[in-house]
Amino acid sequence: MTEFWGDIASEFLHLYPNGGRLLAVAGADAERSRRAADDLAAALTAAGQRVERAHSPAGDEDALRTDVIAPFRTDRSDRVLVVSGPASLVSASARGLWNFAIWQLAGDEQPHTAASVIVDVTDPDAPTRRFADYCALPSAFGA
Repeated sequence: MTEFWGDIASEFLHLYPNGGRLLAVAGADAERSRRAADDLAAALTAAGQRVERAHSPAGDEDALRTDVIAPFRTDRSDRVLVVSGPASLVSASARGLWNFAIWQLAGDEQPHTAASVIVDVTDPDAPTRRFADYCALPSAFGA
């Protein structure tokens, strides 16, 4: 675990200090999001949180709701569910599932403006935070 992921965990815990919390780590590459989510889960665990992990390679929203999120919500204890997967985790219909969403990208990939945090994992051993909003996107974005 790096200090970087510890800082992201601290930010999340500041905003969502207790209860059953849902956190998505998504991006264009679902497998790459798995490593980022594992690193974040380790940081949350180091911060004293009870963490559960799930990975959705296809990002199927109905399956996530039924098989992962519904069972998690039946137990109201303090814990964090970290789900990794593809871009569809933060689609217009799915983004409301999460308390917090991290978009991971590499190189010149476009950021996702619905994310709470954008992380550049071009070098997965030295991730960096990227601050981007609609002003940072090319004029053709979403056209």
